[in-house]
Order: sequence, then structure tokens, then C-alpha cells
Amino acid sequence: MSGSFPTGVMREALIDRGAIEHNVRQLRAVAKTREFIAVVKADGYGHGALTAARGAIAGGATRLGVADVSEALALRDAGVDHPLLAWLHAPDADFAPALARDVELGVSSVAELQRIAAQAGERPAVVHLKFETGLGRNGIAQSDWHVALAEAARLEAEGRVRVDGLFSHVSGTSREDDLAQVRLFEDAIAAAAAAGLDPSVRHLAATAATIDLPEARFDGVRVGVGVYGLSPFEDRSSAALGLRPAMTLRAPVVAVRRVRAGHGASYGYEHRAERDTTFVLVPLGYADGVPRQASNRGPLRIRGRRFQVAGRVAMDQFVVDVGDVDVAVGDQVVLFGDPLRGAPTATDWADAAGTINYEIVTRIGARVRRSVVE
Repeated sequence: MSGSFPTGVMREALIDRGAIEHNVRQLRAVAKTREFIAVVKADGYGHGALTAARGAIAGGATRLGVADVSEALALRDAGVDHPLLAWLHAPDADFAPALARDVELGVSSVAELQRIAAQAGERPAVVHLKFETGLGRNGIAQSDWHVALAEAARLEAEGRVRVDGLFSHVSGTSREDDLAQVRLFEDAIAAAAAAGLDPSVRHLAATAATIDLPEARFDGVRVGVGVYGLSPFEDRSSAALGLRPAMTLRAPVVAVRRVRAGHGASYGYEHRAERDTTFVLVPLGYADGVPRQASNRGPLRIRGRRFQVAGRVAMDQFVVDVGDVDVAVGDQVVLFGDPLRGAPTATDWADAAGTINYEIVTRIGARVRRSVVE
């Protein structure tokens, strides 16, 4: 990727759409399922929902998944006509615009199912019934399964809904816990069949289960973080999984200052120069999604060498102590990207901040310009 910056750009995330396409192909080959739902919620995990959608479709995704209807409609407005599922809804959600534009809807309760059916137009609403299997979040409670399935069958017979999918979500706690959820999901599938429902896709596995739990793959998988080239595992890197990180976060050096031993860096002087040294200023801060928790620890690369944040991350900027390395204003600073190109990774930043790589990429703010590269 180029080391130059567009004129006037202080903060940039390079998004490699080809990497997204590659990752979908790689994970499709692992899953070996008929359906592959690429999750592009949260603005494509910070990569840009439209860019992510186009890359995933090119890689062979058969459906796209988002959290809510507004995300689905934004993709429709951008010209994406691929099958699209939204599954998390406000209590008073207006489903009519989504149904009019062929958005499939996840259903987590009998009341939600009835509201969707009431708003269906001339065509039946296409729904995926979500079952609570132990994660403790949304989904039809096990005590309500038979009532919900009977109601779905009735509404389907009336032509008001079409149940095209059944789904749930595993916790990733342990193989034993996940297999217990698989068995409960199989019970839900059997109950749906007994109620006379014949959905085309049953999906349970997210990225980790797609890779490590073949019992959870069923007809399709629903992959999020892996689409963006990030590993969901603590003990395996993206490279070990054959995945390519799709985001490179970078900024130019905007100031260089030679300081004496003892000089402090940023608020609170949590870093003081141990000797005469050079401080450089990077225009990224916690307002841009750089975690303040990674103060004094966040890794980065300048002129082919690795450094770390010196002192606290501020709202708009942070300092790097580069010693005697010759760094100039305008030099590229890479916070994270593809390790095969020498960059620190989003996982390195997650480790520094005590969080997960999912959060690192999704929190990158609106001030950071997204530039798509192939």
C-alpha cells in the first residue's frame, strides 16, 4: 500500500476490498455450506458497509446480515439488491419500509412476528425465527417455542409470512457449552418441522464456530469478524487461518520535537524522556477510536521500525518517543494493518487495551477517512 497521503488528510483507514473478497472465499471453503451470510453490521465492522458488502458478494456470500433495519435500508439505498437479513428491532419498529424492499427479518418473539405480519403488504414477509439456546440475549424463549411455531405456521398458511430461516447464536464459551447449544438448536429445528415449517436455511455458526465446530454449520454460516481478516481466537492469528486483515489505520507525523531528558509526554506525564530524545506527534486520538486504555502501550510503525505510544492517548493526538531515529513531518505512521506487510495488528492493539480486535476496528470514528484499495 502507498506511503503517501491524499492532500489534507490527517487520518486514514485504507480498506482492502480484495482482502474481504479473499476472506469470504477462504471461509466458504472451510464451511462447505450452501449458504454464507456475511455480516456487515456496524458499518461493516468499521470498514464501510457498502465496501464490505461488495467485497463479500464478490467472494461468494449468498446473503448479507445487519443488526437493524436502518442498516439494511442504507444498503438498499446504495444499490445493494442482494438477499439481506436484519435481526435486532426496536419495540415499535416500522417494518413496512424494509418489507417493501425485500429485507428479510429476524424474529425473536411471538409479538414481533405478529407485528411483522400485520405490516406485510401484498407479498408475505420473509422471516427467520431466532431461538434462545443459552446466550441469554434475544431469541424466542424455549417456553414459547411451540406457541411461536404454531403462530408462524398459521401466518404462513394465510400467506402473510414465509419462514425462510431458523437461527441462533453460540456463546463460544467452550466446546461443551457450544455443543449443548447445537443440541438445543436441533430440538428447535425438529419442533419447526413438526409444526409444518420447511425453511431453506438454518444458521448457527459465527466465525469461530464456522472454523472450529462443524456440528454448528447446518445449511449456512453467519460470519462477521473473519470477513474482515481478524481471528476470533486468542491462540491463532489471522495469518494462521489464511485470512488477510482488510483495514490499515495510518496517519502522518504532524510535528517533530527534540526534547531533553526528563521532558514529559502528554497529560499526566505518564511517560518522561529517559534521555535526550525526539518526540513526534500523531493526529489520532480516542475521538477517532484509538483506545485511551492503550496509553503507553499501543504499538505502531514508523520508517520500518516499531515504536509505541508515549504517555496518554488524548482526544485528537498522541506522542511517540522515537529516540534518535530520523523522523520527519509527513512520515507515515501505521497503527495496525496486515502483519505480513510489517504492520502491528488490530489484535496487538486489543491486547494493549485489554479488549478484543472486534472493538478496535468497529470503534474507528467518522473523522478517519476510509479509502478503498484493491
